[in-house]
Amino acid sequence: MKKILIVDDSAALRTSVEFTLSEQGYDVLQAEDGSKGLAVLTGMAGKESELGMIISDINMPNMDGISFIKEVKKTAFKFTPILVLTTESQDSKKMEGKEAGASGWLVKPFKPEQLMAVVSKFLK
Repeated sequence: MKKILIVDDSAALRTSVEFTLSEQGYDVLQAEDGSKGLAVLTGMAGKESELGMIISDINMPNMDGISFIKEVKKTAFKFTPILVLTTESQDSKKMEGKEAGASGWLVKPFKPEQLMAVVSKFLK
């Protein structure tokens, strides 16, 4: 089963997403912001095939989600799908995310089955 990295500054949200994903057998990694997310990816160097996808928030301290996505696209993980999970629903933000390299967009609050439908689409 592939690993999934969750990058979000809300510990409660990371725990909720991890619970939903681990119930389905996924191995979950966590980071509280974009810079810590990049550190997790650096630690996985050479194991790119183990990471199935990244789920990232947009509004975070230190490094926001858009900057994080742009940085991921410069690494060996550039082909890893990135799902944005955020409270942001404006089309301008979605376009910014898409231009940065986001593969999908899900607005919080979400239902576990919505999240799993998106995850299973990316990790067929």
